[in-house]
Amino acid sequence: MQVIDQHQPDVTAVEDLFVAHNPRSALKLGQARGVAVLAAVKNGMPVHDYSPRAVKQAVAGYGHAEKEQVQHMVCALLELSSSPSSDAADALAVAICHANQMTIAAVG
Repeated sequence: MQVIDQHQPDVTAVEDLFVAHNPRSALKLGQARGVAVLAAVKNGMPVHDYSPRAVKQAVAGYGHAEKEQVQHMVCALLELSSSPSSDAADALAVAICHANQMTIAAVG
């Protein structure tokens, strides 16, 4: 809630869960995602879900891109001076995907 209060976003974009090989990791990711969605909804923000494939397609142009490819493309697209961590790159990739979808929706 502090992040929402501090930055006051008007929309939330999250990545759908993928099938994980480690059930414990999948459970933790599901819980974290649930908390993020709940916080958004409680603050009146719409929540947009994107599949991992759609996010990779939006950023790397290939729905099966590797993490390193996504990280590299996020850095290039946002003209960052250094590469973000893989988790930060994933979050930025979801934001880029959402921005692309909103642009397409506005044009179409």
